[in-house]
Amino acid sequence: MNELIEKNIKVESMIYEARGCQVMLDSNLAKLYQVETKRINEAVKNNPDKFPERFSWKLTEEESDNFLV
Repeated sequence: MNELIEKNIKVESMIYEARGCQVMLDSNLAKLYQVETKRINEAVKNNPDKFPERFSWKLTEEESDNFLV
């Protein structure tokens, strides 16, 4: 049970707010799924029907700077 609580805390700390939406970075999704970040990006690129723009978009440079401190 404690492991689940610890994992929930970790997941919650990976959620950010950008453009009025709750988002997760590709690098954090990769950690959760235990894959390389490039595999997440490949999946998005190769399956545009599964990842429409409203679910998957690139951060601006300014947004990136705010998250990647």
